[in-house]
Amino acid sequence: MSKKDFYDVLGVNRDASKEEIKKAYRKLARKYHPDVNKDADAPDKFKEAKDAYETLSDPQKKAHYDQFGHTDPNQGFGGGQGFGGGDFGGFGDIFDMFFGGGGSRRRDPNAPRQGADLQYTMSLSFEEAAFGKETDIDIPKEETCGTCHGSGAKPGSKPETCPHCHGSGQLNEEQNTPFGRVVNRRVCRYCEGKGTTVKDPCSTCGGSGTIKTNKKIHVKIPAGVDDGQQIRISGQGEPGANGGPAGDLYVVFNVRTHKFFERMGDDVYCEIPLNFAQVALGDEIEVMTLYGKVKLKIPAGTQTGTKFRLKGKGIKNVRGYGQGDQHVTVRVVTPKRLSEQEKQLFKDLAEISGDAVNGEQNDNFFSKVKRAFKAD
Repeated sequence: MSKKDFYDVLGVNRDASKEEIKKAYRKLARKYHPDVNKDADAPDKFKEAKDAYETLSDPQKKAHYDQFGHTDPNQGFGGGQGFGGGDFGGFGDIFDMFFGGGGSRRRDPNAPRQGADLQYTMSLSFEEAAFGKETDIDIPKEETCGTCHGSGAKPGSKPETCPHCHGSGQLNEEQNTPFGRVVNRRVCRYCEGKGTTVKDPCSTCGGSGTIKTNKKIHVKIPAGVDDGQQIRISGQGEPGANGGPAGDLYVVFNVRTHKFFERMGDDVYCEIPLNFAQVALGDEIEVMTLYGKVKLKIPAGTQTGTKFRLKGKGIKNVRGYGQGDQHVTVRVVTPKRLSEQEKQLFKDLAEISGDAVNGEQNDNFFSKVKRAFKAD
């Protein structure tokens, strides 16, 4: 089954910039990360997006993909499987034979390479997201071995050039094809493409050059972060190879809901229950905000659903562009149980105001409707 085109996976054009590619990947990563999305296909979609990003964000890998797609031009028939197995007879190596390697792009196995990025999902309370915080997190990651400093060799020794591939990281193997005898280039199995071998491996890392550890990282969370947003901590990803820079750590935020407040952008919303007397006569009430209680004047005759704005009582914009407001919606609470005295008081009030009770309102309403139809 053929792989999906990487540009289609990220939803970008083939001439998309590096920043556009990164932006598209971050959007998909937030959507399909298994810690956030519990759909059965979310892990596959997350991995698909990650594979696409790792290829298209690397200029060398991107150039290779743009030229060959998912096909590896260095693969031959795959051990004599015929036309159905592997690529077409070591096609890239035929160019090497006749044109001196002009048709194939070699990657120096000893060239510095940046380490992989890491992602960590952090859960925050509503208030922590609003005001920010500083905290330490433990990240399981690969670290450069402190004993051999990443070389993989025992102190006092150093890696040696692989005697089989002579440092190229690749082996040329002759192979018979329907076109004749061609040379098939494969990754050197002796040095695994590194171009060097270690005779005396480091006792700490076993020759890998890295060790697995839990690293404590101090994180500064800015005020105003929202659910699904992330921050980048430079250089806290996996270590690079051959002296290359380390990758980055992306901390993705999962903000828990609040019992009283709701958030939309930088604004905060809440509902306040009031009784008939408060909205009919007017009142001055205390409203809870993220910054403590404030007084709010309720005018006489306020209707249920009326909204009030508390300016500047919302959340500070994470990029520093001002601060949101708090919006308060009034909900009039109808009492479910009334004492006999309370019932009589409401009846007296209805009579004084001329409002109908005991079904008179329904009779008057239907009489008006009946007269309206007769008039037509």
